[in-house]
Amino acid sequence: MIYKVFYQENPLEVPVRENTKSLYIEASSEREVRFALKDRNYNVEFVQLLEGNHLTYEQANENFIVEKQ
Repeated sequence: MIYKVFYQENPLEVPVRENTKSLYIEASSEREVRFALKDRNYNVEFVQLLEGNHLTYEQANENFIVEKQ
């Protein structure tokens, strides 16, 4: 499954929408995604499962690069 992760690079700052970044990661569960990102010191705001039309839409984005576990 592919997940889209919304995060802030600096965990000590208050989250601001304009500073929110995203990445795509392939994992079997949200828990596995969060475990994989724990060493990066990100402030993870939201982890979203992508499937169906939503996944197709995201794949059309030029920044769609999936990180594998």
